[in-house]
Amino acid sequence: MQHRAPSPSRRTLLTASAAAAAAAVTGVTAPAAFADTPTAAAPTDRSLRTLISRMSLEEKVGQLFVMRVYGHSATTPDQADIDANVKEIGVRTAAELVERYHVGGIIYFVWAHNTRDPHQIADLSNGIQRAGLAKATPLPVLIATDQEHGIVCRVGKPATLMPGAMALGAGGSHADARKAAQIAGAELAALGIRQNYAPDADVNVNPANPVIGVRSFGSEPDAVSAMVSAQVKGYQQGGVAATAKHFPGHGDTATDSHYGLPTITHTREQWGALDAPPFRAAIAAGIDSIMTAHIVVPALDPSEDPATLSRPILTGILREQLGYDGVVVTDALGMEGVRTKYGDARVAVLAIQAGVDQLLNPPDLSVSWNAVLSAVKNGELTEARLDESILRILRLKAKLGLFKDPYVSHAGVDRTVGTAAHLAHADRIAERTTTLLVNEGGFLPVSRRSHPKVLVVGADPASPSGTTGPPTATLAGALGELGFSARALSTGTAPTAAQIDAAVAAAAGQDLVVVGTYNLTATSSQRTLLDRLVATGVPVVTIAIRNPYDVAHTRGQRATLASYSWTDVELQAAVRVLAGRADPRGRLPVPVQSAADPAKVLYPVGYGLSYT
Repeated sequence: MQHRAPSPSRRTLLTASAAAAAAAVTGVTAPAAFADTPTAAAPTDRSLRTLISRMSLEEKVGQLFVMRVYGHSATTPDQADIDANVKEIGVRTAAELVERYHVGGIIYFVWAHNTRDPHQIADLSNGIQRAGLAKATPLPVLIATDQEHGIVCRVGKPATLMPGAMALGAGGSHADARKAAQIAGAELAALGIRQNYAPDADVNVNPANPVIGVRSFGSEPDAVSAMVSAQVKGYQQGGVAATAKHFPGHGDTATDSHYGLPTITHTREQWGALDAPPFRAAIAAGIDSIMTAHIVVPALDPSEDPATLSRPILTGILREQLGYDGVVVTDALGMEGVRTKYGDARVAVLAIQAGVDQLLNPPDLSVSWNAVLSAVKNGELTEARLDESILRILRLKAKLGLFKDPYVSHAGVDRTVGTAAHLAHADRIAERTTTLLVNEGGFLPVSRRSHPKVLVVGADPASPSGTTGPPTATLAGALGELGFSARALSTGTAPTAAQIDAAVAAAAGQDLVVVGTYNLTATSSQRTLLDRLVATGVPVVTIAIRNPYDVAHTRGQRATLASYSWTDVELQAAVRVLAGRADPRGRLPVPVQSAADPAKVLYPVGYGLSYT
């Protein structure tokens, strides 16, 4: 469908002037056609609706999709990334993706090679925006990522890496949570990433939860609600759209929705008391977007459709009961939780019918995109229904200033990303989250004079951001910077008999052994490693580098710290606490139950030791 452009007006000239000013700052020229978009300074719903009316049906369908794409550049990615794009999407580059499918958003991943370094990320973002503004109906693209911090990060060093949600929950400071999000948001915005899929609003009441865990602020609805509210305000103050997830609440699952379809057995009353409060708080704080969960909640929808596809949950509860009228984005549509009941083509259509606005990362874009297009053409979906979602999406783009200036600059990156002030804030916040759970006889803190030689052993899981670690080396390096003679020996998450023997041999002659534990279970060979090291007589200190629940499976150590993640900022803070350079101030935001008797609480919410 062709649309005749309106004649120039004062509004058009003002917008064109804003685009020219942006070009002067960024060195990037906005296409002249961009001047036909709504008023740069304050687009109204009326002007946005006018813009929507000019869009073809294909452009409208595209605006609903947020898609992955391989490559560090929008136009000249590496050949391997071109090959991956052709195989998975049928396009060569990000620019071609925008041109062919008119996608309204793109999501960045480390594994898609989108996030090599800050200047490259900024250039990629600008290239994507140029592609969006070069189209017949020029529109900025909403670029997103998962930068929760802690164990989920897509942008690594030299960007500032903050403590994750459960660590912030342990710190208990709403000011710290807000500041961490504000810094994180400002750095993302400087890179051209304007929608962040954080904070996690799930209340983690299941210690065995395989997918949420330390991504949650804790197990107490009121405490989680306050932290979510603080982070929403911080992210949005920093210039990015925050996203509360995973509605209606993923905190009590024993199945990972990446690989299966979890069922939440909470009654409607339990849901209202436990799962709903953080989302209510997010809405009250002005949340820009909410992400759905691929979970079944029979009490909320007896059809047992995943929440992502449930009209009773997304429209009946989220929209009508909770009064939310912002953007609703699905969790990734390639996850098995949303694909177990319906085929990929049906999933996209059903999600829109349920009340979704953005369809995130379908496994086959062509299948999903064409399914939505066909559903409109055959009357299953109305064009008016698409317009509702597009208006919400364009409102968000306008709020973020993308109609005024979608570009970023290297100078802006250098002024904002990974600055000394931001890194210092991260260190101070992390120190206030480290939790001391065991300290037999006041063993900690230790000094380099009393315990100069330290062996660090334990798990070395892959770095959350792809740019830090490994944990044993990070811990040893931090100890070395404080004057200890420290050696690292990786023993893995499932140490073999040979690795355990090697660790025991290496402990001989040491003054201290630090063991990094990772998701301990009753049958884990990490427990055997710990028992053997304790038997050497060398003092042992454990650091739970992910779940604080590890302490329920340990014995014989002189002290235990919880860092809640294995990113550098949290491990280095734990070392400063261990050495007495900082006082342990964190308090458990979840209870730790007995491994032998789950009804018995060993360490309650709020537990934490200090040195003073």
